[in-house]
Amino acid sequence: MAATTDDTGVKKRSVTVNGHATSVALEGAFWRELHAIAAERGVSVNQLVTEIDNTRTGANLSSVIRVFVLETLQRVQDRTTG
Repeated sequence: MAATTDDTGVKKRSVTVNGHATSVALEGAFWRELHAIAAERGVSVNQLVTEIDNTRTGANLSSVIRVFVLETLQRVQDRTTG
């Protein structure tokens, strides 16, 4: 599937992390997958981002979220392919 501008364009959104408002800039594809992962886990995006933030060590939040999404999708793929 070819990437669209909506997928590759960076979108800045406000999230609440540990009770503090902050902004995160991610490509549309990462926002979409982050929302899907949160829904699958039955938590809000803010709750999921807080969980992700609580595990990071030094890297910026946007980068940590991208890696989290990628690793989550890889685990799902590994489970379905064997």
